Amino acid sequence: MSKSQSQNWICPVTAANMAVAQRLVAGKWKFVILWRLSDGTKRFNELQKMLPISQGILTQQLRELERDGIVHREVYREIPPKVEYSLTDIGQGFVPILDDVLKWVKSYNERKTKADRV
Repeated sequence: MSKSQSQNWICPVTAANMAVAQRLVAGKWKFVILWRLSDGTKRFNELQKMLPISQGILTQQLRELERDGIVHREVYREIPPKVEYSLTDIGQGFVPILDDVLKWVKSYNERKTKADRV
């Protein structure tokens, strides 16, 4: 079966796996958060300064990533409270995918720019 034929019929197993993948990284800021954490552990305020989003949205996205086992949240019992976020082993496994996506986007932008000039 050719690829175009297989696209007309979606395997339930593949579709289910794609749905899981989409759920895990769905969210306007999750890719960016994961990219920032790929550089190493960050405190909440560091992340907030890096991203033009509200505290509530950042908190929600981090909680979802933590719930899904992609991000680790470390709370230090001190005054004032200190909270750090880092990628889990599962999250580290996503970094090469982020790299590939960024390479693809760069290639896309270059091709699109060339096509728009013509």
